[in-house]
Amino acid sequence: MLYIGSDHAGYALKEQIKATLKADNVSFEDVGVHSEEPADYPDYAEKVGKLVAKKAGNKGILICGTGIGISIAANKLPGVRAAMIYDDFSAKAAAEHNDANVAAFGGRTQKIADVKRWIRLWLNTPFSKDERHHRRVDKITRLEGGRKA
Repeated sequence: MLYIGSDHAGYALKEQIKATLKADNVSFEDVGVHSEEPADYPDYAEKVGKLVAKKAGNKGILICGTGIGISIAANKLPGVRAAMIYDDFSAKAAAEHNDANVAAFGGRTQKIADVKRWIRLWLNTPFSKDERHHRRVDKITRLEGGRKA
């Protein structure tokens, strides 16, 4: 399952992303926010992160003003590998090299046309079969106490 969440600064971009996901027939659950009323991004990073970490294969999309704060917050949760995606290469590498299960974006810094492309790249790029990437992700997992998502 794909979960999506944002703070108030990411709300408008989140709504545009949801329209893209619907058009692409991607199932998702929106965990909030549901307006531009001020909200704290760590709350939504936690909601999405906990849902992603519950089951292998789950993914999440998070949006705040820059994507930075919400990705930092999400990465505090065991089982979450959140990547701030900012170009085609980072979208592919996040999936292929880092097995990122959460993608973060900036509602005030990124354009929907780019974000749509990056989400499609991230969702459609499989994790590498190279041993070195698996070894590195395993080391990340050990840093967070051994819990795999």
